[in-house]
Amino acid sequence: MLVDLTPLPAFLLASAVVILTPGVDVFLLLRTSLTAGRRAGLLALAGIHSASIIQVASVISGLGALLTSHPAVLSVLKWIGAAYLVYLAASILRGLWLTRKESAAGALTTPPADSANPYLRGLFSNLTNPKMLLFSLAFLPQFVGAAAQPALQLVLLGVVFLVLAAIWELTIVLGAARIATRLQHPRVAKSLDAVSAAAFLTISVGLVAG
Repeated sequence: MLVDLTPLPAFLLASAVVILTPGVDVFLLLRTSLTAGRRAGLLALAGIHSASIIQVASVISGLGALLTSHPAVLSVLKWIGAAYLVYLAASILRGLWLTRKESAAGALTTPPADSANPYLRGLFSNLTNPKMLLFSLAFLPQFVGAAAQPALQLVLLGVVFLVLAAIWELTIVLGAARIATRLQHPRVAKSLDAVSAAAFLTISVGLVAG
């Protein structure tokens, strides 16, 4: 048979565990949707999955194996990804500082708008994270089974994984955007920003140390 569906139940279970584990994508989507609305959240989601498609396609085409054979390339990607997460955290902390400064001066306490392109932010955040590439290399081949066409099996698995991830992350975006108006209190917004900044910094350290 061209593809082997017998590993699919185990693959679905394993994928669910991976997808439900919070990572930088979840924090990015949450903060974007809560602070900038549904449209911005959807654009960030589109950017994230554009990068995911590129990375999964590179694994299927064999480019992923070529990259992993050159540790220097992965090391550069790892540091770029970590630096970008630090940049995201610094941007959030800068916004908190400006808000506090304006508040002390008696100005409005509305957080400054984030002018970054949500699509590009999602794209770059995920594209510079080599863990997705390594995950695809280590995870997808485990479920090839007895398929006569391993490449076709990998395509099927990759599509299934990306669809499941997109459904879950779309739920996050829509849910966060729906309750955004309830979280507009300055203290809530500041707490969200502080948690997001801490999460990005923690993930950045894990990316470099991993």
